[in-house]
Amino acid sequence: MRSYFEDVSQRLESLLRGSQQFMAAFAGEDSDFVRANAGRVRQAGRVRQQSVAIDWIDGLRHATRELALCGDLALDGPRLEATVTALRDQLAAAPEDPHLLYATEVCSTEVVRKGRLPEGEALVEALLAVGPVGSPVAERVGIAASGSIVRGFANSLGQRNWFRSESFHLDWSLHAESAAVKASYAGTEWDAAELEERHDRTREQLGVLAGAPREVVPGRYRTYLAPAAVEALTSLLGWGGFGLRAQRTKASPLQRLVEGEARLAESVTLRENGSGGVAPNFERAGFLRPDSVPLVEAGRHAGSLVSPRSAREYGEPTNGAEPDEAPTSLEMESGALARDAVLRELGTGLYVSNLWYLNYSDRPACRTTGMTRFATFWAERGQLVGPVAPLRFDETLYHLLGDGLVALTREREEILDPETYGGRSTRSARLPGVLVDGLTFTL
Repeated sequence: MRSYFEDVSQRLESLLRGSQQFMAAFAGEDSDFVRANAGRVRQAGRVRQQSVAIDWIDGLRHATRELALCGDLALDGPRLEATVTALRDQLAAAPEDPHLLYATEVCSTEVVRKGRLPEGEALVEALLAVGPVGSPVAERVGIAASGSIVRGFANSLGQRNWFRSESFHLDWSLHAESAAVKASYAGTEWDAAELEERHDRTREQLGVLAGAPREVVPGRYRTYLAPAAVEALTSLLGWGGFGLRAQRTKASPLQRLVEGEARLAESVTLRENGSGGVAPNFERAGFLRPDSVPLVEAGRHAGSLVSPRSAREYGEPTNGAEPDEAPTSLEMESGALARDAVLRELGTGLYVSNLWYLNYSDRPACRTTGMTRFATFWAERGQLVGPVAPLRFDETLYHLLGDGLVALTREREEILDPETYGGRSTRSARLPGVLVDGLTFTL
């Protein structure tokens, strides 16, 4: 794909006329996929695809189209020419864009992040091994993906950026009667021992789910949120929480934090980790991303994600954020609570593995509502004693990550976005678990 990216870029250069310029964002993947349910493989195969998004520019006028590529320039060349012709026609009627900003200082890069990936057979075996040993399971459902993701950027000034990363992702759930446990394992370095530890954890939780359900009435309970649940909360924060545009228009759910009227716990530090994850080190307008962008430092606002358009509109330098100004590689600093000590420190309360259906119930107060999902347990004296039916919570993050925060786990989990709609996602997060002294459940 690397050489074909160059071929496509050169063909686009040959189509320039007069003062016109272009930007091209190349995307591709070469991935193995496995889907299974009821303990059997239902689908297995390989996906190799590539596409290019072309932004044709003349002054402050520009037009964009995306084109799927077959990888043969004899076939793709005429389609590229037809696309550029259509873009030129659009430019004639397009209004000037006052917020258009793109890189004009040529800075070419090439980054290849190799991983240690499972072989195709190992991927299938890993997905089929998720069930409890010697115990029937009504449903074993899962999907796995492994392979390389590539991104490229080219413009008419001669800038070329190339990024390739290798990663894997397994996402599975075990269902017994009306109960279910969900888990995942993702990263760049395949470790069979780590995977087996996660399998053991889901098997143990499934055994607890088979016990008598515990009734929990509405109220505030000491709660442990596993990294997957924390990821659901931080993903919601990505909806404008860290972006300059939302902060300048005072629409950010973290506005009180930004303006110094509120703060989080001193142990909370969040950053966009540009040197980690599986996201490229550049964005679609050709700007490079720094290795790290501080967002929250020791509980206080430390910085914002600034897309090129926001940079033009508000007169701030861009740090290569995506148009939605959401994190692509969010990282939270770890704490001192060991994972094997979580239940002991929880004592009596709720152990929450997953959250879903999250939204803001009071955006200015950063108050969030949502539901628990899959394995939620009642714990007593440091032991899981039974499952709890799905609950709705409603709580401000200034409490969850502020005055209500008891501890962050020492171990963090690398969570890759499992989204594959149109292609494998490059968003990821590295997060600890969170122990909270009082999470409000409303029903």
